[in-house]
Amino acid sequence: MLSYLSSLPAFLTYWGFAVLATVAFVGIYLWITPQTELKLIAQGNRSAAISLSGVILGLVLPVASAVAHSVSLADLASWSAVAFAVQLVAYAVMRLMWRDLRSQIENDNGAVALLAAVVSVAAGVLNAAAMTY
Repeated sequence: MLSYLSSLPAFLTYWGFAVLATVAFVGIYLWITPQTELKLIAQGNRSAAISLSGVILGLVLPVASAVAHSVSLADLASWSAVAFAVQLVAYAVMRLMWRDLRSQIENDNGAVALLAAVVSVAAGVLNAAAMTY
């Protein structure tokens, strides 16, 4: 009757790892980007919220795919790291397109923030799809 609970430890392990990886990667992202997204968001800067939301979604989508398709925690960790690396590449692309990306976000330029979010999500979706091997 309660046999379905036998998979609960695996669920908690994979879910917990995915949450920790997401929190860690977002923390690292916040640390390495030049703008202070959380401070800007606290001040009501919508552009910072939009761009950071795109990064989080762009990271979570492939991590979720890695959870669904990985065969071990080591496999999940590897693909989660790839997801983070892809988000860093997406950020680098945006920095190449807008050398003043920091000031655009700080000045609450919603158009640039939306594009940055879409680039991050698009990179994440393609990354997630590629992980289905």
